[in-house]
Amino acid sequence: MAISAALAGVREGGLEVVRGRAERAFGRLRAGFWPVVQTAVAASLAWYVAGLVLGHERPFVAAIAAVISVGAVAGQTLRRAAEWIFGVAVGLAVADLIMLAIGTGMVQTGIIVGLAMTAALLIRGGIMFVTEAGVSALLVANLEPTTYGVSPDRFLEALVGGGVALAVSAAFPSNPSARVGQAARSILEDLAAVHRDVAAALAGGDPDLAERALSGARRLDAPIAQLREELDGGYQIARLSPPRRRHLGHLACYAAAVDQLDFAVRNTRVLARAAVGVVQEKGAAPEQLFGAVLDLSQAVEMLREYFEEAGHPPHARHFALMAVEEAASALSASSDLATSALVWQIQSTALDLLQAAGMGYAEALQVVRETSRRTP
Repeated sequence: MAISAALAGVREGGLEVVRGRAERAFGRLRAGFWPVVQTAVAASLAWYVAGLVLGHERPFVAAIAAVISVGAVAGQTLRRAAEWIFGVAVGLAVADLIMLAIGTGMVQTGIIVGLAMTAALLIRGGIMFVTEAGVSALLVANLEPTTYGVSPDRFLEALVGGGVALAVSAAFPSNPSARVGQAARSILEDLAAVHRDVAAALAGGDPDLAERALSGARRLDAPIAQLREELDGGYQIARLSPPRRRHLGHLACYAAAVDQLDFAVRNTRVLARAAVGVVQEKGAAPEQLFGAVLDLSQAVEMLREYFEEAGHPPHARHFALMAVEEAASALSASSDLATSALVWQIQSTALDLLQAAGMGYAEALQVVRETSRRTP
């Protein structure tokens, strides 16, 4: 499959396409290598500790619980990590008890999973907790009793495995800035792509492209929620792990900007909807309008460099104000309702990007107003 994909890449775009895909693959490897090491170490330690403490000869349930938990607790708050770990243990314990009564099989598997998740709901309503209870129950339901035996000791093994996973994650934590940075990069890349698509739709009077840009803007809410979650987990790691406390300053930069990025995404969604109206009503838009939206995409690109490489916020601010100026000039030429709505959203998005680049609200609002008034 991988070879055929590589050959398809050569046919489609030549060596540059293959090189780009290889770079992304190695990037995934670099980003995921440390979690792989964490998981392998946690599985081995969980096996050893469970054998030492509980006296079990083959404590593979502890190792399985460690593998499940180490990925779950990475970058999570302690509360959510505890949900995962305790959910694994509850699922194992409940499944053991049910198997004693009804045995195993196709129908029994569904009953065991359903009852384990029901028990988890009665104990604690967190989605992580309930899901892990079901996964753990499914695991136990398909273990042969003759191989391991139906025993409540699995509950203890699960707790040992989860505890080891938590200890390994705390002693050898992942890079919180990297996780947050990846989440922010995804948002900014997609946001800039939406702006470019809107600009292209306005330039060509293409309603289908404008609709696709609007759909792309609507998909940005989930990544914003993911960024907030990564920030919570990143702060948890940086505060509890002394080697990672130096990341607190970098995390604060993202935390100060996340609300403004959220507002920029929302305003871009309205901007894309306004662009659909302009294209449907007037066809191709004036150069100033699609030029202003292109300036927004440049501002977003500069914002990404500002976050990742400690760049200079004036670069992002410069393009945001250029967008304000271009939009105002378009409004001076045509002040119909559709154009006015689009100009307003361009300037509102620019205001959000200025604040994301470190400018206070009052200062950003004043600069936007002054730039709009200067436009002839």
